[in-house]
Amino acid sequence: MTYSEKNQRGLTLITLVFILAIFGFFVMLGLKIGPIYLNHSKVVNALAAVEETPDVETMTKRELQESLYKRFDLNYVTKVDGNDITITKHDDYLKIEIEYERVEKIAGNLSVLVEFYEFFEVGGSE
Repeated sequence: MTYSEKNQRGLTLITLVFILAIFGFFVMLGLKIGPIYLNHSKVVNALAAVEETPDVETMTKRELQESLYKRFDLNYVTKVDGNDITITKHDDYLKIEIEYERVEKIAGNLSVLVEFYEFFEVGGSE
């Protein structure tokens, strides 16, 4: 018995299940990684708001930290703490760096690591 190509079109059940499994994996990955990048965009916005503060280079380190933490609280920023923030201040020079990483468990022993580094500088050079 011969089969023509006309009768052999379409996906088998195994192929359909395989495609749906791959699609489901990428959807799950997006749902796990999406909130990490949303949180990071809030960190970037808070850092930009501090940078736009009038006379930011004359503020003390303590005032800068408090301003940044208030903005983090206002925007519900999580997973960034004082150990991730470095403030360098010399006379009229100011540099604020935020460097942190997030590890998100996907399934079983599979995890994803996302690293972030943001900074801004104002004033004269070091």
